[in-house]
Amino acid sequence: QVQLVESGGGLVQPGGSLRLSCAVSKNIFSIYPMGWYRQAPGKQRELVAAITSGGSTHYTDSVKDRFSISRDNAKNTMYLQMNSLKPEDTAVYYCNKALSPYPYWGQGTQVTVSS
Repeated sequence: QVQLVESGGGLVQPGGSLRLSCAVSKNIFSIYPMGWYRQAPGKQRELVAAITSGGSTHYTDSVKDRFSISRDNAKNTMYLQMNSLKPEDTAVYYCNKALSPYPYWGQGTQVTVSS
């Protein structure tokens, strides 16, 4: 089973930045498109950013031009750089395959944007 371990969350003021990391136990970046998801209290989990095996990136409209997804194949690690954070970005952030996610999830990392 592939392990997914998210880290880097925290409390940040509106307008601030955070960089999330996703460590993956196997080299799957060259096989599957990967994504960052988030789940806010009382809401469904949503895919906010994705990166294909070829390196193309895609973002949901609400984070476009503020978030940037990247990966380091040598480290089996994926990143989400989040800038200009807003209170509505508050959620638990997870990583998984962008299409047909594994039927299990990591523990996620909490991002709280508040003054």
